[in-house]
Amino acid sequence: MIAPHVIVIGGGFAGLTAAVSLASSGVRVTLLEARGQLGGRASSFVDRETGEWVDNGQHILMGCYRETFAFLRAVGAEQDVGLQRTLEVTFVDPEGRFSVLRCPAWRPPLNLVGGVLGWRGVGWRARLSALRLGPVLRRARGERGLPPDGLAPPGETVARWLARHGQHAELCSMLWEPLALAALNESAAIAAASPFVRVLGQMMEGGTQGAALGIPAKPLVALYGVASRVIDAAGGHVRTHSLARVRLAGDRVIGVDVRDDQSSGHSSPVEADVVIVAVPWFDLPRLFIDEMDNGGPGRMGALCRAASETAPSPIVSVNLWFDRGILPWAFVGLPGRPLQWAFDKRAVIGEDASHVTLVGSGAHDLVRQSNEALAALALDELRDALPSVRQASVRRTLVVREPRATFSLAASQPARPPTTTGVRRLLLAGDWVDTGLPGTIEGACLSGRWAADAARRLLAMG
Repeated sequence: MIAPHVIVIGGGFAGLTAAVSLASSGVRVTLLEARGQLGGRASSFVDRETGEWVDNGQHILMGCYRETFAFLRAVGAEQDVGLQRTLEVTFVDPEGRFSVLRCPAWRPPLNLVGGVLGWRGVGWRARLSALRLGPVLRRARGERGLPPDGLAPPGETVARWLARHGQHAELCSMLWEPLALAALNESAAIAAASPFVRVLGQMMEGGTQGAALGIPAKPLVALYGVASRVIDAAGGHVRTHSLARVRLAGDRVIGVDVRDDQSSGHSSPVEADVVIVAVPWFDLPRLFIDEMDNGGPGRMGALCRAASETAPSPIVSVNLWFDRGILPWAFVGLPGRPLQWAFDKRAVIGEDASHVTLVGSGAHDLVRQSNEALAALALDELRDALPSVRQASVRRTLVVREPRATFSLAASQPARPPTTTGVRRLLLAGDWVDTGLPGTIEGACLSGRWAADAARRLLAMG
């Protein structure tokens, strides 16, 4: 009996999760990636001067990332993430004061509330205001999917949501707003509250480790590089340098045109029982050719228009090589600054890395600045937060801009699409799919698993 064939277009975490899940259950999978390597918007490259692997942005996982860790287990890479036992974060506030937010190993939400109450980074009035979130966190923990309107009404921003729940301004500026910015890649004044509440709910669902942070102990390429071997071992096929377009005829898929480095034009459509499109939202409009729509997107037109109208939100990373170690921690939060986090890659990865990475999320202003200005900003931030850095010399700087790092979560954005489409046996995956989560690796992996489950249901129908 010939195994059913599924084509997955896009080799980021969403596409890889779908492909690995299907291949592991006996489905013949072909994964097509337009670029020369897998990973999508979570990728790595070799710095030509130092020879070190550099991530295109520092990604942080959380203990509650069930789908991400399920994917990492499936490809044998779970051990490559260093996960805290409980949440512990060192902060340096704008005045240079150090503090550590350390959560006890209590049942959620008591662990988070207890950690805030014992945190010396804010005053006692600010800490006490966290108690008002206790009942909300309990409700958020019990919800699967989107929070109900009672928790996050449509159109409400994170800032308004925090104010409505009586959160002290100092606690917002030191904790909630940096958390929202890191998780949503958009400022609390702009971002919709619903995905933020969903993130808080996730943190409450994972037991005592749910809110703990996990940092990849290897370059990102190592987390997903093994996935292609898993797919190949299961009888699938991973093709990079393969630009794909989906050929439609009304409500059905004819096949997938594939162009690679060796072909001068599109080949004949490759047929599949199911096609999963797992490309970023900004690549969607160019993907479809409907023979009944004069080569236009056909029934995918409305979705393509929504994708075109979806604004991006950028991330900027500044990598600095010093003549000595400068950070006493693996990472530190720098609230109230344009670059909000600093990571010591040697402490995280080991001797194969020697740079410090500063990250600015929701970087709409930063992304337009010059490399020289960003490098100077990063160095000024570190010297201001850690006076000992003033004695160190910078050997190299490398700025990485991701202008379309994630889709914007501003409340005015178009609605996100479901997994299914108006075309039979054509499915969607990607962090843009409406999982209720922001544009994170967890959202991507969840969407990939949903697409794989939907594909299996379609294949079972014959």
